[in-house]
Amino acid sequence: MPNTVVGINSELLRWAREQASLTLEEVAGRLKKEAADIESWEEGESAPTYVQLERLAYKIYRRPMALFFLPEPPPEPEPESEFRTLPRAEIRGLSTDSRLAIREALARQLSLREICGNHNPSDRLLFRAVPVSVGEDHACATRRVREYLGITIEDQVGWRSPREAFRHWRNALEEAGVFVFKRSLKQREISGFCLADNEFPLIYINNSTPKTRQVFTLIHELVHVLLSTSGITFRDDRFIETLVGRARELEIFCNRFAAEAVVPSEDFEQFRHTRAWTDEVVEAIAGRYSVSREVILRRVLDWGFVSREYYKRKAREWADQRSTREGEGGDYYATQATYLGEAYLNLVFSRHQRGRLTTEEMAEHLGMKAETAAKLEDYFLGRAPAT
Repeated sequence: MPNTVVGINSELLRWAREQASLTLEEVAGRLKKEAADIESWEEGESAPTYVQLERLAYKIYRRPMALFFLPEPPPEPEPESEFRTLPRAEIRGLSTDSRLAIREALARQLSLREICGNHNPSDRLLFRAVPVSVGEDHACATRRVREYLGITIEDQVGWRSPREAFRHWRNALEEAGVFVFKRSLKQREISGFCLADNEFPLIYINNSTPKTRQVFTLIHELVHVLLSTSGITFRDDRFIETLVGRARELEIFCNRFAAEAVVPSEDFEQFRHTRAWTDEVVEAIAGRYSVSREVILRRVLDWGFVSREYYKRKAREWADQRSTREGEGGDYYATQATYLGEAYLNLVFSRHQRGRLTTEEMAEHLGMKAETAAKLEDYFLGRAPAT
């Protein structure tokens, strides 16, 4: 019989399960155990094996294994306190998977602080260098950000696909001190979220959304970062109608900023005299900027060339046409490299290479088994095929 792990704080097993909003039965089902077995672990009457603890930590609770050996739960803000500008109904509506993603993001921030010694490694910090405020002219604010990032309209129209566009925007943000992660969220109505911070702000993008949507979400969340406000982006903008006061103003400003950033007015003005806004015309212009058709039609709506009813109808129609999920597919290690991003992986692997992190510590920061982390490192550094 496999040996059980010694030294686990059983109270933390219960705490982690409750924080994940999972029942004993749900955890037992994922481990192919009985609910009584999980309860026995939480009561300290027995303990899981190393393999079982690994699965609990990395696959179910999305926590570092070291957590379960602490004397008490770590301080951890709840979504209600992190996303104060959102209505309580929206926060209560977050699924277990979405809450786990937010806690994973908080863990990433803690890892960055530990790895970098509380100092952002970038020598160009966009969120300090370019001040933005709600209510200012969003076109002027957008121009400052694009200039700081060094993204010209000539660069943008040269990108061949939304995937390439996202990669360029992401690289530019990460070089300017904003870390970007991806994750496949089961709650499909969420496009992404961000955690504002004065040293390590980060953005999470739902990889299950179309690539054109991901670009817009990335910039929308960036505005939250620049405004020092954590936020969640929902795919359906109708939730903004439920907001009041400053919260409503903030979301409207973020949307306008994002639309201007990905489709600069100075360039888009050339299409003002378009006679018929057919699907083909909208799609062609969307392709120029590597954005969704909805973004283009929204700009046309702002010009007053189509009605709000027409815009809503086309947006629904296009949403029905496209797949609601873009599967990751492909190689596991390629997917993980995309999810974690070059900036974060470079930090973790460089410190492991210099002997400042053990393989086990590296694995903890990556949220995976030591063997898997080592193979991801080989894949990322191009040293050997990851098998």
